[in-house]
Amino acid sequence: MADLASKYGTPLYVYSRSHLIAQFRALKAAMAPVNPLICYAVKANTCGAVIATFAGEGAGADVVSGGELFRTRRAGVAANKIVFAGVGKRDDEIAYALREGILYFTVESEPELERISACAKKLGTTGRIALRVNPDVDPKTHKYTSTGKKENKFGVDLERAFAAYELAARLPNLEITSLHMHLGSPIMTCDPYAEALAKVKDLCLDLKKRFPTFRHIDIGGGLGIPYKPTDHEFDLKAFADAVIPPLQELGLTVSMEPGRFMVGNAGILVTRVEYIKENPLKKFVVMDAAMNDLIRPALYQAYHGIRAVRETAHTMFGDLVGPVCESGDFFAQERELPAVQAGDLLAVMSAGAYGYAMSSNYNSRGRAAEVMVQGGRHELVTARETVEELVRGEKLPRF
Repeated sequence: MADLASKYGTPLYVYSRSHLIAQFRALKAAMAPVNPLICYAVKANTCGAVIATFAGEGAGADVVSGGELFRTRRAGVAANKIVFAGVGKRDDEIAYALREGILYFTVESEPELERISACAKKLGTTGRIALRVNPDVDPKTHKYTSTGKKENKFGVDLERAFAAYELAARLPNLEITSLHMHLGSPIMTCDPYAEALAKVKDLCLDLKKRFPTFRHIDIGGGLGIPYKPTDHEFDLKAFADAVIPPLQELGLTVSMEPGRFMVGNAGILVTRVEYIKENPLKKFVVMDAAMNDLIRPALYQAYHGIRAVRETAHTMFGDLVGPVCESGDFFAQERELPAVQAGDLLAVMSAGAYGYAMSSNYNSRGRAAEVMVQGGRHELVTARETVEELVRGEKLPRF
């Protein structure tokens, strides 16, 4: 890591290709009895090298914007393995997806059904749809990342789902193919998935009888990863034991959309210590990385492990903070940290998911570089953003 930081600079995201492949293959093996199409949730990490790695393993993609669709196609994901989710799809995004020939749209509302129908009719094609059903299951995760409860903005509730499917059947240029559900993330037990499948079982069986084209169920993603030393690995065997029997009973083809599980612990953020600052109450370790590089601690109060690149047995108590002008600009607060000095390198662990993908240019900071490694090989896969690139597209008005 010290060599990579010297060559590519900091802050620096580093991804292990071997870990990406291992996670994909472990999930595929665990779920082999139902042979799901594993659609990588691109929102977790949009790096082209990461998407291409999964595409090479035969994965599909779960996208939530026209931009993500463009990224996946550019990285080599087959269009008929792409599903398009999201509550606010625009006309141009829908038309783009229809022209590409994606597998199906995950539809979040009745007005969206009407919009996809109108777009498909205009293009003289058919839009395949999966209605996102909200099973009202508590995934026991952060309120901002819970998506399967009645109060969440996603999907339609179970009580009106069949009526929404009947509306889809009446609309022109739509094909009813699937049911979709997604509960939130990160989820560390299999219980919410089993509960959700039990809730949608009767609806799926009714849809099979009513619509000959209905043949598929999408069980979403949300599988968690260990962040803290006390966290356990997600139990793939228990998950498979819980969901495979009800899926086999339904007799539908299956897809799923893991994101964090695939990439979270494949990535770290390497950062250099700029200052050690002390006041009468606290010690601050000030780094060159900031909340614009990794916003999860500020946004979700998320825990990330902190490791010294040059290992040390000594520790210091304090806060790990960045240079951005916000009190929320921290990676760790009131924690035992490695004892470091200005110029030393730290690694923020479990940074492969929702790190670079959620980064910004706040305080006019260029986004970090991204590097992929495999064994002793390494390659720059995203260049560091320059100040010239920060103002690309801007102009001063003539008045």
